[in-house]
Amino acid sequence: MDHCQQKLPFSFFLIIFCLATLVSSHSRPYSTPSVTHLTDSFPHVPIDSAFSNAFGATNVKFLSHGSMATLALDKISGSGLVSKNRYYYGFFSAAIKLPAGLSPGVVVAFYMSNADKFPHNHDEIDIEILGHDKRNDWVVQTNIYANGSVSTGREEKFYFWFDPTQQHHYYSILWNNYHTVFFVDNIPVREFKHSNTHLSIYPSKPMSVYATIWDGSEWATHGGKYPVNYKYSPFIVSFAEMELSGCIADPTASISSCSNSNHPSQIDPVNGAEFTKLSQQQIAAMNWARNKLMFYSYCNDRTRYKVLPPECH
Repeated sequence: MDHCQQKLPFSFFLIIFCLATLVSSHSRPYSTPSVTHLTDSFPHVPIDSAFSNAFGATNVKFLSHGSMATLALDKISGSGLVSKNRYYYGFFSAAIKLPAGLSPGVVVAFYMSNADKFPHNHDEIDIEILGHDKRNDWVVQTNIYANGSVSTGREEKFYFWFDPTQQHHYYSILWNNYHTVFFVDNIPVREFKHSNTHLSIYPSKPMSVYATIWDGSEWATHGGKYPVNYKYSPFIVSFAEMELSGCIADPTASISSCSNSNHPSQIDPVNGAEFTKLSQQQIAAMNWARNKLMFYSYCNDRTRYKVLPPECH
């Protein structure tokens, strides 16, 4: 910055240099921590056979023999996919390439929910990628609901350390009886622990997996300040390398179980010792992400919560 403060002749190169040094910190390239790639531990599933159309079917296209899918948002409709199975615990991941260009109001989501089956007490685990403002910018938001407690949303928001529109990046959810962990490119950005003292706020019922793009103009970008500008539509998001390694819930069973040794699909694949808690390497990576890139946490929102939720203490 000292160079910019000197009284040097105005020149094109000086202007470029000064502007470059004023770029916001979240758009600078970061040297990311080394972590175990959990996405290498689970198989990919064919998207066209693992998912059904949830809405906007004309805006859904399957590519590369069903291993990839594109979803579009236009003036008529958004679009979405829903898994054919419901899962009770597991590892769920997708490689996602976001729409390029101006994207305020656009929401791309990879999430789990059972709102269709439990409309009044549903669970939800969300990765929502939000068009951020009038620049070509995105942020990633995580959220958790349990037993219909949507009024107590537990959002946390992060800037990216890369351009999510240039290529596919991994967005993953680990959900088991011990904790729920959100990952971006295998780096944990958030851990929500299952505590015996807060059972009612932990997702506990089988859920479907969704991949969607839709119009979030009313809330997504600075509380609705910037709506979707359809002059730039269609907005197209690409999903690939989908992983759905979970305990498949038996639709005929009255009680969910993940320990049926007679049915391999009903065994929890993330119940081993390596999944019960984060490694020291993962904890260090998560601390890096939260210190460098998190810019909102509900636990710090004193305006919204006069009394902080119990898990924040």
